[in-house]
Amino acid sequence: MTTTDFHLTGAYAPVHDELTASDLPVTGALPPELTGWYLRNGPNPRTESQHWFTGDGMVHGVRLEGGRAAWYRNRWVRTESFGDDDATLYNTDGSRNLRTSVANTHVVNHAGRTLALVESSLPYEITTELDTVGAYDFGGELADSMTAHPKICPTTGELHFFGYGSITAPHVSYYRADASGKLAVRQPIDVPGLTMMHDFALTASHAVFYDLPVVFDRASVGQGMPYRWDAGYGARLGVLRRDDPAGGVRWFDVEPCYVFHTLNAHDTADGRIVVTVVRYDHLWWEGHGPARGVLWRWTLDPATGRVTEERLDDRPAEFPRIDDRFAGSDVRFGHVTQSGKDGEQSFLRRHDLHTGTSEEHVFAPGHVPGEAVFVPAEGGDGWLLTYVYDAAEDRSDLVVFDAGNVTGAPVATVHLPQRVPAGFHGNWLPDA
Repeated sequence: MTTTDFHLTGAYAPVHDELTASDLPVTGALPPELTGWYLRNGPNPRTESQHWFTGDGMVHGVRLEGGRAAWYRNRWVRTESFGDDDATLYNTDGSRNLRTSVANTHVVNHAGRTLALVESSLPYEITTELDTVGAYDFGGELADSMTAHPKICPTTGELHFFGYGSITAPHVSYYRADASGKLAVRQPIDVPGLTMMHDFALTASHAVFYDLPVVFDRASVGQGMPYRWDAGYGARLGVLRRDDPAGGVRWFDVEPCYVFHTLNAHDTADGRIVVTVVRYDHLWWEGHGPARGVLWRWTLDPATGRVTEERLDDRPAEFPRIDDRFAGSDVRFGHVTQSGKDGEQSFLRRHDLHTGTSEEHVFAPGHVPGEAVFVPAEGGDGWLLTYVYDAAEDRSDLVVFDAGNVTGAPVATVHLPQRVPAGFHGNWLPDA
């Protein structure tokens, strides 16, 4: 086994059984207001997988209600290409088959639909029971892929997203669906080449796109991730006004880097745009060693056309999350996790973005958390939910933390019937 096969062992190794288990045992006390579904997506290859990012999508869900853990389920997302080893993303004429999908990256809910996402394809609708409904194209209006990181505006209820991946221009397009789910805006974004654009940022007034130097490599298609670092491509941030999407994108140069995930972004009273991200100095650059993401802040000044770049922390971090009720505004707290490898400890960290301070929960050796999703609490701060893998017992728990006291012990631990492989993103779906 090579070093690139880490995703097939330990916390990352796939599981093969789809299970349903009821009345799960709980240590501690589940907050009774946690009534809903915690769903998290991730790659779970059925056979071989050349890269962690390419495994088949499997959603793991726990239903909480009234202080009890009612059930756990895990189900593959059964896309049109699921089980078809000959399925390809690109047709022989160079066009894309948007229903060829592993749907393995995220789960979001908008306008009454729960969508499993991967950025190369159309969304796949699933139920809260984790059954696959089918590909979703906004009533035939979307003929493009959809980012796995759409943004829901908490003020308007609109769903903002982009699609990328076309070999021919336009390589990127921005989309907006209204609160009812009707696709209302499509705007091509002019970029010089096809890059891996995984995430973007949304403020109350702007969408911000990341045109960064991880570029499409046709020679690598079918050999894992078809992208490579191109030191000569440059790096820039593109700003589009939400009230004038046809007005064009204004670009701001930044130092070369890569960003998988945005923590948050907001506008300031004096017209600047602040974007907080997990930033990598490089990615997949041969001969430059492993890259690690750390928390950075970009402040874009339209008056000068310049960007101030500031590192907020020097400790590795990933999977940033906030209280999504305040997305696009000057939110105070952000949460990141780090899943330790090769004996390193794992942590859950809470950053106070206003004071620059932080506090963290350090997990016991061999305990590996995933992304921690914030759930608001009645009359208080909120809760953080994350799956935690226990290497010694080779199984997983759903762990609930008090977001205002992450240094303390969990308030509740739901013991699951099997291991949940290390995965990507998910959400808390409260009862309507």
